[in-house]
Amino acid sequence: MTQKELHEILIAYPRVKLEHPFGPEAAVYKVEVGEDKKMFALIAEDSDPVRLTLKCDPNLAETLRENYESVMPGYHMNKRHWNTIVLTGQLDNQQILDLIDHSYQLVA
Repeated sequence: MTQKELHEILIAYPRVKLEHPFGPEAAVYKVEVGEDKKMFALIAEDSDPVRLTLKCDPNLAETLRENYESVMPGYHMNKRHWNTIVLTGQLDNQQILDLIDHSYQLVA
């Protein structure tokens, strides 16, 4: 899955806005929740392979890290609640889509 494909998937969710609060190297996707905007995904711009950071239930986060070497604690994030996934093909597209949806549902 490419960075562009991920962008199209993430931005298609209801009430999602793209921001760059950490500078141009990090595309941050936030959900409008009432008056607030809450981050549910981050893509490291121009990373190869693509690095996607998603919010995750802590128990699931640990399980994913134990089973997939391409899933690691969220880079510069709360390690208990965030995973960074390096899109090497170890997780298939449906697994990535499911984790994106999981992250969105946790935040929205």
